Amino acid sequence: MRRLLASESFEYNQMQETTIQRPAMTERPRSFHRDRPVRTADDMARHMPKVSVRNLNFYYGETRALDQVTLDIPQHCVTALIGPSGCGKSTFLRCINRMNDMIDETRVEGEILLDGRELLGPKVDVVTLRKRVGMVFQKSNPFPKSVFENVVYGPRVAGIRGKNVLYEIVEKSLQRAALWDEVKDRLDDSALQLSGGQQQRLCIARALATDPDVLLMDEPASALDPASTSRIEDLIFELRDRYTIVIVTHNMQQAARVSDQTAFFYQGELIETGLTNELFTNPTRKQTEDYITGRFG
Repeated sequence: MRRLLASESFEYNQMQETTIQRPAMTERPRSFHRDRPVRTADDMARHMPKVSVRNLNFYYGETRALDQVTLDIPQHCVTALIGPSGCGKSTFLRCINRMNDMIDETRVEGEILLDGRELLGPKVDVVTLRKRVGMVFQKSNPFPKSVFENVVYGPRVAGIRGKNVLYEIVEKSLQRAALWDEVKDRLDDSALQLSGGQQQRLCIARALATDPDVLLMDEPASALDPASTSRIEDLIFELRDRYTIVIVTHNMQQAARVSDQTAFFYQGELIETGLTNELFTNPTRKQTEDYITGRFG
């Protein structure tokens, strides 16, 4: 695969990010509807940082996409990244598993720690890193292979060959992705025959098959219908007790429904972070309030 130049990647990212037009509100919401239990500040205090980011700068050529970003991502919680198109959310996400390394003419400064260990050093094995930090993209991208072969791709790359072991991985991963009951009799069928929502859950299962610690999700439901979106959100909530999840979303209601912590990005800077319910109902920064009430973005 041809590596993207920095200028191409920056323009591609700008085009790929979906702009959601939200109606302006006259005042910030007092609360957001949420069926799932909300974690309190005391609950969150018991979750130690899984990923710690300090003074992160990222450049596409001479264009600065991230500016001195510092953020702790708590273990076994869902952190939502919100902000207008082009603000650096997806770039930040890809820094965590070093997907940006595949883009020419880029550079990164600062520090990212996973369980206290530096991720950006030259001696870091990025293949091992990406097994620990899985990623699900905006558009479902199943391989043109069977459902079974999609899920076992990562384990096979890692050297697992036993048929029984691979079958157990497939069953466990599909169960965790809430897809097993729908495809258990179709494991040899092409993944391309699945519906859009099923394909996205298959991609989640494929990411889970390497048994990651962290799961990165870049607008995983933006291209799905409401029913499929609801299933993805339910799945995120179910997975949070087992994985540390970071999700990029333009959907304010979605962020409020699924996340424990929310971080607001604007023009490459991290403007504000906090407990989701507090950030949406009582933001401390004027820019945050203007964004969540639909005055811009």
